[in-house]
Amino acid sequence: MMAAASAVVPVAAECASGGAGVAGAPMRNFRCAPMRRIRVGVVGCGARGGGAVRRLPQVPGVDVVAVCDIRPDFAERAAQVVTKCTGRSPKVFSGSDTEYRRLCDLPEVDVVYNCTSWNAHVPVALQAMRSGKHVMIEVPSAMFIDECWALVDTAESTRRHCMQLENCCYGEEELLALNLCRLGLLGELLHGEGAYIHDRRWQIFNDTQWERWRNHWNQRHAGNQYSTHGLGPIAMDMGINRGDRFDYLVSVDGVQRGYEAFAAATLPPNSPGRAQRFAMADMNVTTIRTALGRTIMLQHDVTSPRPYSRLNLIAGTKGVFRGYPRLDIYLETEYPKKAHHAKFDEKRTEEIRTTYRHELYRQIGEIAKKVGGHGGMDYLMDVRWAYCLQNGLPLDTDVYDLAAWCAVNELSERSARNRSAAVDIPDFTRGAWRTKCNSNLMDAKFDLSKIDFASVGTSVG
Repeated sequence: MMAAASAVVPVAAECASGGAGVAGAPMRNFRCAPMRRIRVGVVGCGARGGGAVRRLPQVPGVDVVAVCDIRPDFAERAAQVVTKCTGRSPKVFSGSDTEYRRLCDLPEVDVVYNCTSWNAHVPVALQAMRSGKHVMIEVPSAMFIDECWALVDTAESTRRHCMQLENCCYGEEELLALNLCRLGLLGELLHGEGAYIHDRRWQIFNDTQWERWRNHWNQRHAGNQYSTHGLGPIAMDMGINRGDRFDYLVSVDGVQRGYEAFAAATLPPNSPGRAQRFAMADMNVTTIRTALGRTIMLQHDVTSPRPYSRLNLIAGTKGVFRGYPRLDIYLETEYPKKAHHAKFDEKRTEEIRTTYRHELYRQIGEIAKKVGGHGGMDYLMDVRWAYCLQNGLPLDTDVYDLAAWCAVNELSERSARNRSAAVDIPDFTRGAWRTKCNSNLMDAKFDLSKIDFASVGTSVG
């Protein structure tokens, strides 16, 4: 993680366009020249960055040549991991919250892999693109609308890839759903549901300097501040920015009880944490309507003692896919027309899962599970963006997807604080969404058989 918000460039200084940049959508289906080997600099070597420096050396054709963290011990530890994996020592940058600029200026870096805290995502990404690097950004990549526009404008003006590292788009169930949608088995898509339901109370009250940024954020901000895990896969299913787009949203906040009850039950009587008050509700429900009239329901709950869930539901005129808490698939074509009390069939669901498994999992799913990273989906994500760069292909998602998904952060808060008033969602493509095209990830014909995965297999958790 990088330093606290006060240590990074203010948003207003970095984000000047507000959408008045290049007309059209020149980064749609953008390709760069094929890159035989990809040289990566990792910025932020905490939890997510620590996993990245273990995974990336196991992606064929990828070299980690530099690491950066404000904390010298974290940067050195990351460098040691890379050296152990590859036998080559990366350059190390640390000790200052501006050291990432030196990494971005390295001529031997092609891609900046941005694993900093939320407040530092955009400054690091802008610097990387302005220095001629492609950038991959952890989630959520941007917290405010002007940051979204700054990333869009800069990607367009520099002609550099800017991709959000939304690993849940590469989950086995999410890719299965994408395949069913691609093949039309669910019919015309009508509705999706996604969530981030994850008990994070322990993290909020972690009394270390480097975790306080999340505590401070949740004291100040309402709405849904972590939407992309649930939203990204639904947007891919629906072809958002590729024939449809988010039109507007409404958002409802409930009360806040979870953080304060947790503090009272776990912190010492004289702890300052007991006096903290949080704007973040226990439950936020946000509904998005698209230009084609589809609906998406999102939930955000990080303060309740509930099992983890992303909901992961997509429904169409011919059937429904439901991913949590148990995989269920229902295809109307297989049942009598008046099956209005039909139930999910567990055996049939398993047959569909096996038959329509996405090619990415079919080809290297078991390898990904060995490497790990959220069950392997982190590794699949890294293999995919590397494969696209190595072959001169468009990335699976682009800067317009990043901006549309991240816009929910600010807009849901704006709606929730205004009695759930409807809020328009900007068209970051400037009209190009009307041109229907598939994401590269929907092409099931790609072939990874020529890639040597023989040395891959070390678990990173």
